[in-house]
Amino acid sequence: MVLRPPVEPMLAQAAETLPGPAALRAGVAFEQKFDGHRSLLFTPPVPGGQVMIQTRRGSMVQDRFPDLVAAAVEQLPPGLVLDGELLVWDPEAGALSFAALQRRAAARARSAATLAARTPAYFVAFDVLQLDGVETLNLPYGERRRRLEVLFSARALTAPWTLCPMTTDLATAQEWLQSWTDVSGVEGLVIKPLTSKYLPNTRGWTKVRRRDTTEAVIGAITGTLTRPGLLVLGRYDEEGRLRTVGRTVALRPEQARQVAEHLAAAEPGHPWAGVRFAASWGSRDVLDAVLVRPEAVAEISADRAIDHGGIFRHPLRFQRLRLDVTAGDVPRFGAGLAAG
Repeated sequence: MVLRPPVEPMLAQAAETLPGPAALRAGVAFEQKFDGHRSLLFTPPVPGGQVMIQTRRGSMVQDRFPDLVAAAVEQLPPGLVLDGELLVWDPEAGALSFAALQRRAAARARSAATLAARTPAYFVAFDVLQLDGVETLNLPYGERRRRLEVLFSARALTAPWTLCPMTTDLATAQEWLQSWTDVSGVEGLVIKPLTSKYLPNTRGWTKVRRRDTTEAVIGAITGTLTRPGLLVLGRYDEEGRLRTVGRTVALRPEQARQVAEHLAAAEPGHPWAGVRFAASWGSRDVLDAVLVRPEAVAEISADRAIDHGGIFRHPLRFQRLRLDVTAGDVPRFGAGLAAG
């Protein structure tokens, strides 16, 4: 059967730690997890057809990435379906940029070429679902990976195509999780059983994101001063403005009690007066937030998905109050996971 979009991608379940001895004995592969847009790329069954790029949720976005389409026509064989991560490079920042990727993904066709010239796209391939028009979903991961490596080697593929780094060595994977996640755009690992088939819309893989602790100022909450629900956090920029950096997940009861003891109602002139806070990164839903005096400092756990402006894209985890530091000791806006 020839695959045609939309195809639901196989998914990963989040975990806190790398797999235990039993899973390792059964055989697993560790891939670097990139912070981009999950995408499937389809080349036409015969030359001259349309290259298609599908998002995780089934939208077709090839008109927003004309640079990838042109490279696919020139370098990739017909009848190919790749699963991977779409990334965008920002030459001015000298790094991968999720914000630039968002701009390109939302671009209209008439501005897509201009954006492509400014911020080129890259495709990190980690699976092949069809090769030479033959579907490979029922092959074990190890065989699919071998065929993907042969494709890259035989075609001498280079940018914008990248073969996702993979290892079966636990020590190497641990090193990647600690060191490679310092690189912009790499946020953790995906673990895949070597014998697993590709199961669309099934969480048969495991993802582990690196998490680090840092500090931020509590500037608002949901709930009440006596029963806070979650925390809206900020950091001061170089001009002394308190900038929003993210929100926590819901506090556990004991955490809420601890925080409530150190909250005070906001005074007139709060820097966030009139501000509406998104319920999640990129969401149009807003939180029913209560402003508080921006004095208490929270120690938080965060993953590596950070916008270049200093915004944590995923919900943060509250660890404890830092009663030993003041708001002035907190890292500046844009410092990312730097400790205070």
